[in-house]
Amino acid sequence: MDLDALAPHCGEWLRGTGPESDIIMSSRIRLARNLADFPFPSKADDTAKSEIVGLIRDRVTALPLSHGLEFLPVSEMDSLDRQFLVERQLISREHSEASGPRGVAVSDEENISLMINEEDHLRMQVIHSGFALDDCWREINRIDDLLSREVTFAFDDRLGYLTACPTNVGTGIRVSVMLHLPGLVLTKELQKVFQALQRLRLAVRGLYGEGSQAMGDFYQVSNQVTLGHSEESLIQTVQEVIPSILKYERKARESLLNDNREGLHDQISRAFGILSSAQTITSEETLHLLSSVRLGINLGLIGKLEIPTINELLITTQPAHLQKVRKRQLESAERNVARAALLRQRLGSRPHEQN
Repeated sequence: MDLDALAPHCGEWLRGTGPESDIIMSSRIRLARNLADFPFPSKADDTAKSEIVGLIRDRVTALPLSHGLEFLPVSEMDSLDRQFLVERQLISREHSEASGPRGVAVSDEENISLMINEEDHLRMQVIHSGFALDDCWREINRIDDLLSREVTFAFDDRLGYLTACPTNVGTGIRVSVMLHLPGLVLTKELQKVFQALQRLRLAVRGLYGEGSQAMGDFYQVSNQVTLGHSEESLIQTVQEVIPSILKYERKARESLLNDNREGLHDQISRAFGILSSAQTITSEETLHLLSSVRLGINLGLIGKLEIPTINELLITTQPAHLQKVRKRQLESAERNVARAALLRQRLGSRPHEQN
């Protein structure tokens, strides 16, 4: 897999074609698994880790999937390539920064990635555009079933699947949905929603999952516990909560339009104006302004601009992507200039504004 060739484009989950994709960026399900005869990665030496990589790599790349998986040796990559994979949501920050033999198997659509020797021996992920948890579950469950025929996973009859972190013991599943919630942010109603989610034992995280801050009004909602619950029940819990969040977000957007359409339109127009003409711009400001423009498109305040374009720019304006496109390391100030040039190129021709 040529990472340089991937840089200007993005995977299936950013195409904005799934259900409820005006608010839901993506749905993702992860499964944590460990091999029965090896210590957890935190306790394994490099010899054991290398054996784990070889054992899992050979089996995952031979899986009979419609889209084959290609193995990438993360431990042999430089920091820029590892950060590039983090930005594309193909590996975690922890996987990027870990030590010892490790890798990831990725599908050509980038909707499947299997991390080897992250916190657990195997972290499987399926991600799709929009509200598509059932699709994610069918696909990852099949991969799990296929692999369980090839290797023996660490499993206890009482506890379930054994994992490095106690919060993952049981099913080892993480069900998450990434939402764009600018309406709730602007109406200052977001905290009420978060408090309700916490009472339901659902976690709220930033764009890059656990340990990341919210940027550009993007939030991931996921289950916090796995022990004592089936995979289907945990998926159902998230599925039942998300429609309420969508309802509150749409109500907030409607309120913003009704109460101050001109002010909202002005904010969105200014955001687009900066993005399409700036000579230098930071990553944080870019995400904030792209959030406003994405809201404007969905509210019909900006025309001739599509959601997939904005979704892609959320990723391709990140530091590692800019450096991969330029094919060299860039200092922070240089990245800000390169980011602005990319935005002018993609957005420089101002779309027709709707009344």
